[in-house]
Amino acid sequence: MDEFEQRVSRQPLRQIPAEWRGEILAAALTPATLRPASRASLLSNIRAQLSAILWPCPEAWAGLAVIWIIVFALNYSMQDRVPVMAKKAPSPSPQMVAELKQQQQMFAELIGPAQLRDAERPKLVPLPRSERIEFMAA
Repeated sequence: MDEFEQRVSRQPLRQIPAEWRGEILAAALTPATLRPASRASLLSNIRAQLSAILWPCPEAWAGLAVIWIIVFALNYSMQDRVPVMAKKAPSPSPQMVAELKQQQQMFAELIGPAQLRDAERPKLVPLPRSERIEFMAA
């Protein structure tokens, strides 16, 4: 053992004074909410938590918060508060209607009549049920 440890181990233990013992036990038995040292308001608790989070560089965090507040304020101030209503589209002029009809006729001439298109399509012949089952099983 070390010389200091030997000397400490040779010293007799002293008893705690009785009045100290009573005060210590009374303080330990009182609820934590009644003790003034442990009583903390919600605001101070939030402040302590924020300071722990923002501790590395509080000036940078404060500057960033100010910038975000300015961005939100500018965004809110630039919103258009006039309700937008759907405008009625003007009816097309007679010249426009005539031009559209002419374009449709030209398109129909280019692609041919609809009856020929239907005749040119290959018809799919459905298989009998027995062949479909064999086909699915195979």
